[in-house]
Amino acid sequence: MVPGARVALVHDWLTGMRGGERCLEVLCELFPDAPLFTLLHVPGSVSSQIERRRIVTSFVQRLPNASERYRHYLPTFPLAIRRFDLSGYDLVVSMSHCVAKGVRVAPRALHLCYCFSPMRYVWDLSSDYFGPGHGLAARTLGPPLAAALRRWDRQTAGVHRFVAISRHIADRILRAYDRPADVIYPPVDVQRFEIAEAAEDYYLVVGALVPYKRIDLAVAAANRLGRRLVVVGTGPEEARLRALAGPTVSFLGWRPDAEIARLYARCRALIFPAVEDFGITPLEAAAAGRPTIALGRGGALETMVGLDAADAPPTAVFFPDQSVDALVEAISRFERAVDRFDGKVLRSRAESFDRPVFKQKLGDYIAARWDGFRAGAAC
Repeated sequence: MVPGARVALVHDWLTGMRGGERCLEVLCELFPDAPLFTLLHVPGSVSSQIERRRIVTSFVQRLPNASERYRHYLPTFPLAIRRFDLSGYDLVVSMSHCVAKGVRVAPRALHLCYCFSPMRYVWDLSSDYFGPGHGLAARTLGPPLAAALRRWDRQTAGVHRFVAISRHIADRILRAYDRPADVIYPPVDVQRFEIAEAAEDYYLVVGALVPYKRIDLAVAAANRLGRRLVVVGTGPEEARLRALAGPTVSFLGWRPDAEIARLYARCRALIFPAVEDFGITPLEAAAAGRPTIALGRGGALETMVGLDAADAPPTAVFFPDQSVDALVEAISRFERAVDRFDGKVLRSRAESFDRPVFKQKLGDYIAARWDGFRAGAAC
């Protein structure tokens, strides 16, 4: 693919197999001998494809309770990522949603960044992490910290080329860095999922329990309607969400992939209330033949087909704003129109984002950029 090149991979942290790590897994397959540089690695938390290569960590790895509390060390991340020595590598591919894109590379090296998002903690969603409802320290120290990190983030946006995970994120990259970005959609591993014969009587949420996911809306809607809601995931919002939950809401923590696949296949629908950068879970639900009730903003608009679309069968019901009333109405619309969703159509939609499609597109893109860079063309 890039003959003779010394390749290094960079990823923010390795603490679990989420959407970003599934993209990284494909990158590891494309470059099986490349070392992986990351702020923090919790051994055993990611797939064997990632675990078995040489993983180089930063000083964050050695900070107290880093494996559980690494987000608290956010102010140290810029220093940590800049201390990696990548001077011996010709091609650096970073996968970044925080600071990975800020790594230093050799003057004659090519740096491509597959960007999940500019650092959401300090750009579009900073109020979710540092605004009202958080502790005094976060409200007092958060805004100046976010401003400093935004300045750093702009200054270290010197990669040769950004690749965004969606048009939504390409627009955010343009706003944050004044840089264009190509788009390659992330993969869904369709083969992990099967269509069940019949759904059971519950709705499903799958994802990290963090503020911007707005899982509180799903909990409140389930409480109001008396519907069963199953929440899969862990994160700093868990205690607050449990306190909000009524008797029809259950929390399973994080579950193995096979169990999550079964939960998808048997749910009535996935609930997806976040403004997501891309949003892999609606496509995972579609691979299992199940529709999504989604906020009509962000990446979901690029992957899902709404109930009112005139040119394609629906895969989702969209709701217009992040309010309990809007979500309750969308659930009611879904229940009235449930017969319009076809499991085979849903799976076909997911197959257009399948893992082999992503691997081919990403590999071809990197090879083309490398060839152009070596030939002295504008990257």
